Amino acid sequence: MPFDVRRFDVYRKIPKDLTQPTLAGAMVSICSALFIVFLLLSEFTSFIAPDVRSELYVDNPGHIEKLNVKLNISLPRLKCEFIGLDIQDDMGRHEVGLVDNTNKIPLNNNAGCRFEAYFKINKVPGNFHVSTHAAGSRQPQKADFVHTIHEIIIGDDIQNKSINAAFNPLAGYDRSDAAAESSHDYYMKVVPTVYEDVWGRVNLSYQYTYAYKDYVSYGHGHRVMPAIWFRYDISPITVKYHEKRAPFYTFITTICAIVGGTFTVAGIIDSMIYSASEVFKKAEIGKLS
Repeated sequence: MPFDVRRFDVYRKIPKDLTQPTLAGAMVSICSALFIVFLLLSEFTSFIAPDVRSELYVDNPGHIEKLNVKLNISLPRLKCEFIGLDIQDDMGRHEVGLVDNTNKIPLNNNAGCRFEAYFKINKVPGNFHVSTHAAGSRQPQKADFVHTIHEIIIGDDIQNKSINAAFNPLAGYDRSDAAAESSHDYYMKVVPTVYEDVWGRVNLSYQYTYAYKDYVSYGHGHRVMPAIWFRYDISPITVKYHEKRAPFYTFITTICAIVGGTFTVAGIIDSMIYSASEVFKKAEIGKLS
């Protein structure tokens, strides 16, 4: 007698004519199928969206690095011809009237200006400020530095809403209600931030927090020409965000658990409903004993 491999079948089939479909069983099956689809979609969404984890470590660069800065600010009451960008730091840099990678867009019929600049700063404490120093002797009669900040981004522009980070906290900050003669000081604490995605690509950006004050400055009995100062200090602590995704076998294991577990529980529920209905029918005809 030849060996029949079908003996190993643990899923023995019962002919359909020996089984009885029920309305309750159909409802349980439909609900189970919908529940499985919902759980599968939820699990798949969770699987493709990586988990972002963070860690801290002390950064010791060893040499002075350069940081990219993007500045975008509107000054509605100061003409473009008077506006310039100055940079100073603790390494002795003192640059007045930076012109490289700057753009001035007139506003309010040339009465105001939108100032954009892309520049580098040393990774040491310092400041950059928007002022009229570069105009030399052509100073305006009234330098009104009321302003609205659109962007101040240091390092790479990381557009990731899954992390709670302050890469551009000054965006939309409006000081158009400030006094015309006021200077404006922003004290920025800059934190190096590394973001590594699941593919190993690394972006280096810088979060920052800020404190603000405005004031009227005097020197030698005269009012000093106002300006907008951004004073920054670099934190030695680096924050690293890295994306992690569960292994594919974990996803498959979860899928099997969802399908198998749902069918098992649905089978138990269906059996309970069927048994209860049979008991009820016997009770109706008086055969319950």
